[in-house]
Amino acid sequence: MYCSFNKRYYYKNEHIVRFITAQPNHTFLKVITDVDITHELTFHVPAMASRYIEVKDDDQVRDALAFGREEGLNILILGGGSNMLFHSNFEGLVVKIASRGIQVLNDDGRVLEVVAEAGEMWHHFVMHTLESGWGGLENLALIPGCVGASPMQNIGAYGVEIKDVFSWLEAINIESGECVKFHLEDCKFGYRESIFKLEEKDKWVIVRVAFRLDRKSELKTGYGALESELSKISKTQITHSDVANAVVKIRNSKLPNPAILGNAGSFFKNPVIDHNVFLDLKLIYPEIPNYPQTDGTVKLAAGWLIDQAGWKGHSRGTHGVHDKQALVLVNRGGASGQDIWQLATDIMTSVEHKFGIMLEPEVNQIGMI
Repeated sequence: MYCSFNKRYYYKNEHIVRFITAQPNHTFLKVITDVDITHELTFHVPAMASRYIEVKDDDQVRDALAFGREEGLNILILGGGSNMLFHSNFEGLVVKIASRGIQVLNDDGRVLEVVAEAGEMWHHFVMHTLESGWGGLENLALIPGCVGASPMQNIGAYGVEIKDVFSWLEAINIESGECVKFHLEDCKFGYRESIFKLEEKDKWVIVRVAFRLDRKSELKTGYGALESELSKISKTQITHSDVANAVVKIRNSKLPNPAILGNAGSFFKNPVIDHNVFLDLKLIYPEIPNYPQTDGTVKLAAGWLIDQAGWKGHSRGTHGVHDKQALVLVNRGGASGQDIWQLATDIMTSVEHKFGIMLEPEVNQIGMI
């Protein structure tokens, strides 16, 4: 049982600041009211949190969750703020994950298990592994967000997904505070999905993730633009770092920097369709990009579909569709979450009308009415 929370208050910049702890030996946490979290969201849409706590270790996570439960607050876990679109202010407790740390647990000289705390920035972690000579994550360079979010949606790029290098993760149950280890089969990874986005959604806080990396892992370079970029290097000389550098170069050339132009990266998932449906489409659009899957289905490029429907570079003043990558919706300044969502809805309707395919958002919607 958690003991009563300490209730010392003071005022700072017109916000009530409250210090809490659930156990006598735990560090006090600072609870701030009415916090503007716009700067923590890569979409840069205006959003406020009625309560906000930053946590750096497991005990602080448990204390913050216990506080939220005792106060009867809705709880939202915030990492890098890169895969969410706020439609309104959040009336509840935002728990900001700020844990840091990278540790090697097992190493046989070639294959090793590397554990990263959930608050580590993803790209920083990827580059750290490459600088250390560990292969496996190079295709996933420059993806925004934190380590803790990576297994939630099974992030992927250029032919590689988290599930390909995943070992295990630890997560704290929001209701009980229990820390549980999830192995590969427990996570039920799918295309941009996991158990944490499906039946266990909003039930867990991922606190650390372990990856199985390999100093001599096979390079995956046959994916579209990546293959073209690496063609300048002899195949026998390509390194893991070369792949990562190529990925970074491609992403920088096509995708806007969230620090400059508000966005959440790819807004839509690439649709996966039945093979017969694909054959019908190919008769009409012989040039349609396609990626056959092992189960017989076919993955299509959502960006191509959106482009063909006439949306690439579309502008609505404060927001629009990026002119180099149709998958990316952008906030040029002054757009609300509802503005962005209306644009997304119009695109989905248009693509369905033209191709008979309903696109699915990859970005999480917060506070949708």
